[in-house]
Amino acid sequence: MNYIPISSKDKKEMFESIGVKDTEELLSLQIPEVLRAKKLNLPGSMSEQQLLSLFKGYAQKNKSDLVCFRGAGVYDHFVPSIVDEIVGRSEFWTAYTPYQAEASQGTLQAIFEYQSIICQLTGLDCSNASMYDGATAVAEAVILAIRTTRKNKVIVSKALNPEYISVMETYIKNLNTEIIKVDIDDKTGSISKDTLNNIIDENVAAVVIQNPNFFGNIEDMQALSEITKSKKALFISVVNLVSLGLLATPAEYGADIAVGEGQVFGNQMYMGGSTFGFMAVTKALEWKMPGRIVGQTVDKDGKRGFVLTLQSREQHIRREKATSNICTNAALNSFAACVYAAYLGAAGIKELAEANISKARYAFDEIKNIKGFTPLFKDGVFFNEFVFKTDKDIKKINEELLKENILGPLSLSQICSLNGGYDNCLMFSVTEKRTKQEIDKLAEILSRV
Repeated sequence: MNYIPISSKDKKEMFESIGVKDTEELLSLQIPEVLRAKKLNLPGSMSEQQLLSLFKGYAQKNKSDLVCFRGAGVYDHFVPSIVDEIVGRSEFWTAYTPYQAEASQGTLQAIFEYQSIICQLTGLDCSNASMYDGATAVAEAVILAIRTTRKNKVIVSKALNPEYISVMETYIKNLNTEIIKVDIDDKTGSISKDTLNNIIDENVAAVVIQNPNFFGNIEDMQALSEITKSKKALFISVVNLVSLGLLATPAEYGADIAVGEGQVFGNQMYMGGSTFGFMAVTKALEWKMPGRIVGQTVDKDGKRGFVLTLQSREQHIRREKATSNICTNAALNSFAACVYAAYLGAAGIKELAEANISKARYAFDEIKNIKGFTPLFKDGVFFNEFVFKTDKDIKKINEELLKENILGPLSLSQICSLNGGYDNCLMFSVTEKRTKQEIDKLAEILSRV
């Protein structure tokens, strides 16, 4: 079998057509040299059996059974067996994009039920069939706000996940929009209403606030939303679905759009992906929402049925009228969330949120008593993540933890370079999966490093 799709002659003709001499010159147009590999150290051709053995060897180098105290956007939650059992059924596992409603009623109903659950969790009126992930959901929400308000400023909290900010900046790079990043309070790790009030004006399209924020702290969403609405801007709430078991819903504090990363509901960590993003909006914005929406209807005999109701992508309408270029939905991942939420129910989701808070608080109190560890945000109220500043060697801490089969906290200097000020800071994540014995062992290793 020939694995090379095009010949050298084909490549040469293509390069001549676009006016470059080789692959290196083509890559140099967009990708900085520092990010380009000088040489790929690849083996020669192999048989299928040899190739499978090679890949299995690579896979065995991955550690998949670590006790995880790291979050920052993807979290180690327990996934009940029923989720994989139902999602793994062939009707869902192999289902194709449901363009033909008459042949796809099961898939369409699954999406409809997922949308209903997202609306129940957020309190908002309409959900789409899902987004690619949390980062792109945030970016699409910002574009929706810019298009709706026709204003050219977006206010973003510096406590929004830095990766979300980066993706958002890429999405709106050519939209002539100014992004204003708001500092957080040093003591609470969240935005004060006075800070937002002093920076917002009538030209702001949207204010984007994550709650709990990237550092795990809970924001005063009610106050921030009221300030946003006073300037006729849209309030975009980036939320953790698990936290909604206890915290106020986006609808309760007047959010126009709720978005976020859905991995926390029924999806494994999958080494960072693939997952799904979610988006819910008020009724006033439903016609402007990206992606697709499944609606419920009746057929000519009055029997219930499901159809793709709204599809704003360029494949279905004139390209210049398209509201987004998102081409699909993450159906299998979002269906896993649907099964997970239905299995837990409202009471179960509340208990899940309580377990996250109580276990995180226990870990926080244990680490606070260790010499060399100081809470970064002394007055912060957190959900299941928190930050400590340390005078110990962070690299050595995580090396020692890894020896004990523990994936330790995230060094914030790795991911918060855009914000600065987070050297020697560690962010811990504690979910319902962590036991007292695991937390005690973490504290014991931290105390002796």
